[in-house]
Amino acid sequence: MTGVDEQLYEDETDVMEALFGEGEQGQGGGVLVHLRQDREQGARSWLLLSAQDIDVARQEWNRAGVALLRCGALFAAVRIDADLVHAAAGTSDDGEVNEYLAAVLAGPVFRSQHRGRYYALVPASAAARREWRERRYAPHAECLGLGSYVGVPRPDLDRPDRHISYWCVPMSGPGDLCDAGAVSQLLGYGRHVMAMAGVLGARK
Repeated sequence: MTGVDEQLYEDETDVMEALFGEGEQGQGGGVLVHLRQDREQGARSWLLLSAQDIDVARQEWNRAGVALLRCGALFAAVRIDADLVHAAAGTSDDGEVNEYLAAVLAGPVFRSQHRGRYYALVPASAAARREWRERRYAPHAECLGLGSYVGVPRPDLDRPDRHISYWCVPMSGPGDLCDAGAVSQLLGYGRHVMAMAGVLGARK
C-alpha cells in the first residue's frame, strides 16, 4: 500500500468511526438492524398512545401480534377491500402490491389476511373529508375515525408468510402517515379499473 493509499484508508476509517462508532466499520448490516429497531420502537411508542390501556395493548402485541387501538385522535384508518387494491396495482402478487403501495401512498399500510383487507393509516382529520362523509367508496372502502377501533399489527411484523396481519409498508417513525388525498386517488383509480372490468357493478 502506497503512502497515498494509506492516508485514504485512514481517512475512510475516521469517517466510519465518526458515523458508526469504533469497531463497527464494515458492519453495515448491524447498523441497518439498529436503525430498523429504532424505527420500530419509535412507531411502537407512538401507536401505543392510541391504546385504551397501554399495558394491555403491549400484551396483545406480544401474545397475538395485533393490538386494538383507537382511531380518531392520532390517526384514522382507511379500510380497503383487497380486490380494489389489487385492481389499482394491476396485480395480486404480495411483493408487487407492496411496492406499488409504497410508491403511491408513501406511508404506512398493513393488511389483515384473515379479512382480506388493507388498512392505510392517514391523519385523523381525513375522516371529515367529503368523500368519506358521502361514503363515496362504500362498500369497498371506509374511513375509520373517532369512535372506531382497529386491530394494528406490531410494527416489526412484515412477513405475509408468517403473520395473519402484517405491515405491507412499515411506519418509518412516529407520526408517519399516508397522504389522505393519495389514498382517495388510489381508490378512485381502483374503482375505475374494476368498473371497466365489469367487477364493480357485480359487487354492489
